[in-house]
Amino acid sequence: MITFHNVKKTFDDGTEAIKGIDLHIDEGKLVALIGPSGCGKTTTMKMINKLIQPTSGKITIEGKDIAHKKDVELRRNIGYVIQRIGLFPHMTIEENVGLIPKLKGRKKEEYKKKVDELLTLVGLEPSVFRKRYPLELSGGQQQRVGVVRALAGEPPIILMDEPFSALDPISREQLQNELKDLQKTIRKTIVFVTHDMDEALKVADEIVVMKDGRIEQIATPKELIENPANEFVRSFIGEERIQSNLNLASPEFKKITSIMEPAKVDSDLNLPSVNAESTLKETALLMLTQNVNQMLVEKDGKIIGMIQKNELLSALAGLGKGA
Repeated sequence: MITFHNVKKTFDDGTEAIKGIDLHIDEGKLVALIGPSGCGKTTTMKMINKLIQPTSGKITIEGKDIAHKKDVELRRNIGYVIQRIGLFPHMTIEENVGLIPKLKGRKKEEYKKKVDELLTLVGLEPSVFRKRYPLELSGGQQQRVGVVRALAGEPPIILMDEPFSALDPISREQLQNELKDLQKTIRKTIVFVTHDMDEALKVADEIVVMKDGRIEQIATPKELIENPANEFVRSFIGEERIQSNLNLASPEFKKITSIMEPAKVDSDLNLPSVNAESTLKETALLMLTQNVNQMLVEKDGKIIGMIQKNELLSALAGLGKGA
């Protein structure tokens, strides 16, 4: 889908940002680029939509050299989600999301229907949110709209530049879970830049670890934890994180569905919900933060059960014993 062929980037001040990388990103995969500040991860991502031009080498999408594509045409077929969201404050949510389809010549009735479908997909009721303005939404809601806007033009590729890093921990956790669920539905090719290893391990199909403009390792989250390529990768992941993730059988890492009450629950109950993919540890954090004794368990927008605080604490009680 996206291939870098010995790509290099040297800026005008002489900084060698990218020192010759070869990288292939398969169609439909979510690939995270991660590394310390200045490693070249954002530069790598921005070369995909030509916001930054490579000094040498070649980047192809579906086998075609993007150097021969017009910038505007290329970018209209690549969704882009940034950290600061970038919604137009003077435009309604409907107008923000419908902008790219409009520029691509879609009929108004057609893209208005698409806007409603996408808002529903990320849990924003169209009748409530479509006529609101960005400043009337919370940070998490605005970022959901940012994701929806990137999807509106139906691009095969989406670039996400640290999209959740400015959010509070709870909103960030929720959006990470929602992105995982969303990707199961949309199956887009997503390049996701992050500085957070826990986030990369959670959302990515593959992780590209970078240092000083070079790629140190490309691996699945499981492979990365089990076989770090070198000492830098190992230290960047962190010994504590490696040991914790190697013990995925621990109650800490079990999915919340393993102890929920799988029953038909009245979704009108005024209770917070947790994503079915969340672990016991993540759910305990949410429950303590929100100071509740019960939470609904949600999957694909539907309530599938309930979790009780006492059951959760009992399940976590053995954590640290025996191992």
